[in-house]
Amino acid sequence: MSPTIPTALTIAGSDSGGGAGIQADLKTFEALGVFGTSAITAITAQNTLGVRSFEMVSTALIAAQIEVVLDDLGAGAIKTGMLGTPEVVGAVAAVLRARRIAPLVVDPVMVAKSLDRLLSDDAVAVMVRDLLPLAAVLTPNAPEAEVLTGRPVRTEADAREAARRLHDLGPTAVIVKGGHLDTPDVVDLLFDGQHFHEARGPRHATRHTHGTGCTFAAAMAAHLALGHGLLEAFHLSRAYLDGAIRHAPGLGQGAGPVSHFWNVERART
Repeated sequence: MSPTIPTALTIAGSDSGGGAGIQADLKTFEALGVFGTSAITAITAQNTLGVRSFEMVSTALIAAQIEVVLDDLGAGAIKTGMLGTPEVVGAVAAVLRARRIAPLVVDPVMVAKSLDRLLSDDAVAVMVRDLLPLAAVLTPNAPEAEVLTGRPVRTEADAREAARRLHDLGPTAVIVKGGHLDTPDVVDLLFDGQHFHEARGPRHATRHTHGTGCTFAAAMAAHLALGHGLLEAFHLSRAYLDGAIRHAPGLGQGAGPVSHFWNVERART
């Protein structure tokens, strides 16, 4: 009997504040009509003001979580977030390389909104070597693209050049997110190896943007699991994130979470 609902797996850290990481991913999956499963890589103690501490889960347990989920529930798409250490990056890549069963969305989580570092320097090299060649989509923001390419990414032209260089590292497609670019509006760029596609939207005057990177990447995974093509998934995910920012509930004293169920709540009214 075939499943009645698509599934998607997130491999990421837990956010005790509920706005990013595993929590954001699962909320996004649910809001978009996908059953979400998870493999937790780290436990963080954080809120809207920052990350106070975190502990990594053992690589053996991370790999076991992925294996048991895929053995039973499967995954129409897989998304990675906070991986933290070279050992974890390598272990996750090894399991996914052996499986090769679903499109992989890699969100190269490196720095939290509070500027806390979430990926060690030596883990970046392992990510480039082992994980990026497995990715259907890589979704860095401008600072992450700078780390991965070693070049400034400040303008739209910079983002296009970064996307080309990142595509050369192996992912099928690259989306350089434009929230940090020096542009009047937000310009997200998708490069599929041949063509650029862009999604433009206004900048919202709000501090409530915690978890936007996780949310966008999870939306991409959800739409791919639903069977949408890359370009359609890109535009649908951008529209979903824009609505989530506009409807942010205004929680916390710092960078608050977005509203992951804004589309569901609007449909009910």
